[in-house]
Amino acid sequence: MNLQQLSRRRFMVTFGGLLLTSSILACAWRFNKPITIAAHVWPGYEPMFLAQRENWLDTQQVRLMQTASATESVQALAAGSIDGAALTLDETLKARAAGIPLSVVLVFNISAGADMLLVNANIKSLADLKGRRIGFEQSSVGELFLAEVLQTAGLKKSEVKLVALTVDQQVESWTHQRIEAVVSYEPVASQLQALGAFKLFDSRRIPNTIVDVLAIRSDILDYRHSSAIRHLINAHFRALEHINQNSQDASYRMATHLGLPADEVLPAFKGLVLPNAANNYRLFAGASPTLLANARHLSNTMVKNALLTQHDRLDGLIRADFLPTDFQNN
Repeated sequence: MNLQQLSRRRFMVTFGGLLLTSSILACAWRFNKPITIAAHVWPGYEPMFLAQRENWLDTQQVRLMQTASATESVQALAAGSIDGAALTLDETLKARAAGIPLSVVLVFNISAGADMLLVNANIKSLADLKGRRIGFEQSSVGELFLAEVLQTAGLKKSEVKLVALTVDQQVESWTHQRIEAVVSYEPVASQLQALGAFKLFDSRRIPNTIVDVLAIRSDILDYRHSSAIRHLINAHFRALEHINQNSQDASYRMATHLGLPADEVLPAFKGLVLPNAANNYRLFAGASPTLLANARHLSNTMVKNALLTQHDRLDGLIRADFLPTDFQNN
């Protein structure tokens, strides 16, 4: 074999290898598509943002889009500009009722005091809400929470003055005395309390009602996006573990994004149950999953309060197949 033949053979082998590599990369791109997820600032969603800041979340696989409110996140879903969002379970049901196909793949948190009704000093009891200006976010968990408050107070919507506000508008409205009470949550709730607001009612009075979830469009829950979805979920659990094991360090790392002093970050989490991977799996698992039962009860409550026109059939609502399963020995 002469030198010319040898060089030609080496060229063909190298060229063939390049073609194979390009083909593999093309397939990888086709079968590992990125996802875009919207979320507003809320302690339960903060592990996602912490993972992003600490480079535990690969931005080539998962893009986080920060919104001003849950309302904005739902609007982005409706416009088709994102693949999923961090929402409460009731917000997810309302989005499904509006024709947005969503499935829940992760529970971020269960509210046990973090959602609350804040009032001024002149309101001493729920009965005192009669005739008062109450701020709340329409088309979000605020609407459900307000319905529960009014039911507990024995009041009708017509007996109070409702003021529609997204969460990012609450501080300004409170400062200018446009409202006398407001349905709020952290970190805005701490800002309002610093301005003199008092807590009168919180989500401990309505246990297991407010559940924050990762809702993904059902039509992208396929093999092309599965890698990105699993990566996001694993990054969330990694950040959650860091918060649990290194809480002081995590407080300083989360403070700026939450808009709170570092020493107020951990108290903002006290009203939340943050299920780890194993507890998430328990919520999703079995013939009658706990999360599905919660959703059924929530759907009934929402129909009763005219927040849904009909019951959600719950078909395809929960998907456990993206959760990690390697936690048995933990």
